[in-house]
Amino acid sequence: MKRQLNVSLGQCSAAGRKPTNQDFYAAYVPYEPQRSAKGIVLALADGISTSTVSQIASEAAVKSFIEDYYCTAESWTVKLSAQRVMMATNSWLHAQTRNSQYRWDKDRGYVCTFTALVLKSATAHVFHVGDARLYRAVGGGLEPLTREHRVWVSADKHYLGRAMGASEQLEIDYLALPIEVGDRFLMATDGIHEYLSEKEMLALLERHPNDLDTAAAAIVQAAYDHGSDDNLTVQVARIDEVPLAEAAELSSGVAALPFPPQLEPRQVFDGYRIERHVHASHRSHAFLAVDLETSDRVLIKTLATELQEDPAHVERFLMEEWIARRVDNLHVVKAHLPGRRRSYLYNVMHYLEGRTLAQWMRDNPSPDLETVRSIVEQIARGLRAFHRLEMVHQDLRPNNVMIDGSGSVTLIDFGSVRVAGIAEGRPQQSADLLGTAGYTAPECFLGEPATPRSDMFSLAVIAYQLLTGKLPYGTEVAKARTRAAQNRLVYQPLLAANHDLPPWLDEVLKKALSLKPERRFEALSEFTHELREPSKAFLHKARPPLIERDPVLFWKGVSALLVAIILALLMVAFDP
Repeated sequence: MKRQLNVSLGQCSAAGRKPTNQDFYAAYVPYEPQRSAKGIVLALADGISTSTVSQIASEAAVKSFIEDYYCTAESWTVKLSAQRVMMATNSWLHAQTRNSQYRWDKDRGYVCTFTALVLKSATAHVFHVGDARLYRAVGGGLEPLTREHRVWVSADKHYLGRAMGASEQLEIDYLALPIEVGDRFLMATDGIHEYLSEKEMLALLERHPNDLDTAAAAIVQAAYDHGSDDNLTVQVARIDEVPLAEAAELSSGVAALPFPPQLEPRQVFDGYRIERHVHASHRSHAFLAVDLETSDRVLIKTLATELQEDPAHVERFLMEEWIARRVDNLHVVKAHLPGRRRSYLYNVMHYLEGRTLAQWMRDNPSPDLETVRSIVEQIARGLRAFHRLEMVHQDLRPNNVMIDGSGSVTLIDFGSVRVAGIAEGRPQQSADLLGTAGYTAPECFLGEPATPRSDMFSLAVIAYQLLTGKLPYGTEVAKARTRAAQNRLVYQPLLAANHDLPPWLDEVLKKALSLKPERRFEALSEFTHELREPSKAFLHKARPPLIERDPVLFWKGVSALLVAIILALLMVAFDP
């Protein structure tokens, strides 16, 4: 029987002499196959005393690390997965401070230290920012594996040089080392290690070798008795069983999964039975399959063969399932999570009954306004789920939207989604557009990064197309690659293609389709609200001329004006 990684844990935390405990810690020991694929995680965050919201930052840092780390692709290294998650969390914390009353004083904002230990297979991976300490018990002593990121101003005054949320950029200390049975790791906040020596902590650890919770509590109490005036948190891990390290792990830290063979109907593949080929594009191939363990119908996506050597395309392909696991919304397709480890690199999503919105539009060329509103509102709900997580879809188009027989709408295909805090290693250029030209916001053609308002533009194009069968600017947006060229673009009025629509609707769509993102609605919710209940400004601006509102009154007025003119002319003619 193959050995698996097993550990014993001990943890303890206390506010100490402070009224609030700003520390936050957690450990997660998953079942297989996640334990082999992603490992075991211990994480510890320490708030800073100058901030009254730092405990929120600590909790967010630890929770998001554990939740998001296990959502990263199995083929990613531990280092890549952890660093990507930490950078995304750092971006979110920094944004919280920028948007709060503490934007001018970061030491009072959403800032914390962070240290994580990831134990996978026969390797320990350490990630560290701040002034907590991680030790390993070696040769009768405690060996520090981290260093404090402190900047000393004087002999008794210092400040944190690095912390989560302190700035837009995050520098992370990383260390990888082999582990053996019997290895012990101890993680402690500065409220512990500044008041207890390494010798004292090790002695307390040795005193309770089989009860690590008691050992952790004894270390916390000892630091308190030594006069610690800070929060006190300790985590202890002992390695009880270690699997044999694979050769690839010893050399590179992880064995990358191979791409799958060519899939065919009726083929049994990695625990699935392939039913049929569903879709093919230049980026991927999709197959309907059945999970043989659960009988669930799923959609298996494989990367196109010609893109398998392109790191950027491989990365975006891997991100697609990670995003699907992270976004929980009725109008966003969900990832399928089997209870077994994969042997190949592919994505698995829930299978959706129905057809793409593109096909639905061909089948329903003249939908009524209420149906269009319903479709647009459902798409907007799915997009808002992305935007709340600081993601931008970037490729919203009818082919990436599914609609079932009851009219329920679901967003699919996340290969172009932009995740804040995760840099792709190169700036997006106009030649690297990830969206589809006819639906992409004009600012993206200028090389500017996509924002939620870019997704709003794409949604408004879909709404316009549903109502008219056309695009608001024709095919000219994709050709306009400069601001001067975009300034020459002309919006085609909605009513010119569909006279049965209310005039104010044209004004609403025109605003959402503005060529300049700052002139669009501030939020998707505002756009969808105006589609149903237009504001007075739109109603007044779109008020039809008098000849359309009251033709009788118009012609009476014209007649009266003509009579007045005739009388005036007669008076002039007969005036002696």
